[in-house]
Formats: sequence, C-alpha cells, structure tokens
Amino acid sequence: MAAQTVRVGIVGAGANTRLRHVPGFRAIDGVEIVGVVNSSPESTDRAAQEFDIPKTYANWQKLVADDDIDAVMIGTWPNLHCEVTCAALEAGKHVLTEARMARNAGEARTMLECSQQHANRVAQIVPSPLGLAEYDYITELIAAGFLGELRELVVLGATDTFYDNTKPLHWRQNREISGMNTLALGILHEAALRFVPTPTRVFAQTRICDATRPADDGKAVEASVPDSVQIMAELEGGARGMYHLSGICLFGPGQQIHLYGSRGTIKLEFGAETKLWIGQAGDADMQLAEIPSDQRGGWRVEAEFVGAIRGEEPVRFTDFETGLKYMEFTEAVHLSAQSARPIDLPLNQ
Repeated sequence: MAAQTVRVGIVGAGANTRLRHVPGFRAIDGVEIVGVVNSSPESTDRAAQEFDIPKTYANWQKLVADDDIDAVMIGTWPNLHCEVTCAALEAGKHVLTEARMARNAGEARTMLECSQQHANRVAQIVPSPLGLAEYDYITELIAAGFLGELRELVVLGATDTFYDNTKPLHWRQNREISGMNTLALGILHEAALRFVPTPTRVFAQTRICDATRPADDGKAVEASVPDSVQIMAELEGGARGMYHLSGICLFGPGQQIHLYGSRGTIKLEFGAETKLWIGQAGDADMQLAEIPSDQRGGWRVEAEFVGAIRGEEPVRFTDFETGLKYMEFTEAVHLSAQSARPIDLPLNQ
C-alpha cells in the first residue's frame, strides 16, 4: 500500500532547514516539498532554485493559506514562531517549528492552546539534538537504578562564541528577535529534561559584559541578552541543579550535562563527537560507555513528524507541552535575574 502523500511548505529556508530538514523530508517516500517563502523575494527565489521547489509566495500568509500544502515547516527566527504556527494550525496544516519554541512563555502557551484546539493536527518542535543518540541507553541505565537517587544536576554551556566584541551583534543577542532564552540555555535544558525531574524553583544572576556591539552597518547597538548566566535550581523530588552559561568564556568547558546520584554518575560531553562517561561507587575511574547499536538513537525529526501525520507513531521529540516547560524555565531565569529573587515553577499565567 502506497504511503500517504504529505505536501510540505517551508517558511524560512535558513541554515538548519537547508542542512537537515530539506534532505530529511526528501529521504521519506511520499513526501513532497511543494512551496517555500523566505525573508525576501530574492532569497525565496534562490531557495526555490537551489532545492527545485516548484512554488514560491509573496509572504508566509499566502503559503499557509495554500490548499496544496498539508504541513508547514517553520524555519524562521523565534519572533515569528507563534504567529505562523497558530495561523498554520487554524488553516488546517500540521506544523513543525524550529526551536526555540517562541520568544517567551506567553507565546509558547498560546501555541500550546492553539494546538489543543486543533488536536487532529500534529504540532512538533525541532528538538535539541544534544543527547538524542544516547537517550535510550541513558534512560535504560537510570531505570535500572544506575544513578540511584538523583542528587545533583550540572549543566554547562560556557564557550567563547561571543567573546570577540568587534563582531556584529548576533540575532541571539537581540531580545526582540530571540526572546528571553539566553545563549544555549534552552537547548541544554531541554536535553537535561529528558533525564531529570522538572524544576520547581530557580534563582539566577546574569550579566551583559559588552553592553554594545557593532551592527551590520558598523554603528553601535545595545546587546539585550546576557553574556553570562549562573542558575541554582530545585527539582521535583529534592535534587538540586546548577547551570553555568557563557558566551565570553575563553577556554571554557563547552557544553556538558552531569547527573550525580547516590550510586553513580553519568556525564555527557558535547562537541565534534559526543562522549558519554559513566561510573559507580567502587569504580577506580569513569569509563567511556560503549552503546550497543540497537540502543543508539539519532536524528529522525522529519521522519517522526511525517510518521505522526500518517498515524504511525507519536511525537517523541519534542511536543508543545515539553516546549512550554523549557520556555517557562528560561523565562523564570530572566525574571529571577531581573528581580534578584527565586521564581517558582510552573509560572502563574
């Protein structure tokens, strides 16, 4: 029996869309990329020609309204995610939107509520890729009692990505576009949430070390997203969490997630190659885990999205409920830093 045809329209053909989503969709039988709209007519035409996409549009509203499209892939900056997602769902389309989910928890909640009103449509967020390959192996270790009782979570995302203050302001340093997420906090916290209970309270401090940076035209503009973040968190069940995020940390530790339990420790180190370290009480040293091939996962976002549309599988990574959780966490960090007091989760609506 032939697979159900799924016709995809792309709003925003950015780097991740070009690198992952277009090839991912094209590898699936019965999936057609039928339309694209980008930030300008010129870039729209370039994307259509590059990927041999037959239809282009003057704006994203026209793509969303097109009856020839079944599903919308949103690859824009976060400032458009809420508006395009809700419009697409209301037009009867399935939606796969890039992370981060939105600019703030209010927009994320609006997206979740809209998806619940259109529950017959698939609503998925592109997941954090961190730890996807190791997910099944780690969750089985935890379920088997390898950690024992979780005591501490440590999340590190300290790099020199924005150390050079002579470079133009990045969109991630502009709160109007990027929202309340800071640096790699959202992508790391989402990955950590797969292994630990939900935080119930956060206490944070932040700093903008370089108050101004050049814009593309050379003029000085204000940076509105912190360069440095430190967070203390309480998790359901009593464990504590510690986060260090920085974009100006020369020779910093990079991106890591540590799980410390009463019986053992699990560490994920992300880089060119992800390393998974494990060790228990009595071991002389931690060891690099060798994950059996049948327990190693990976990137299958587009296949999962199409599988959910076809009723073959549920959305595993990442549904809107999970997205709202990490959006509330990043907003609580912002609110705590602004007020110099702890913030309880979930946030009051």
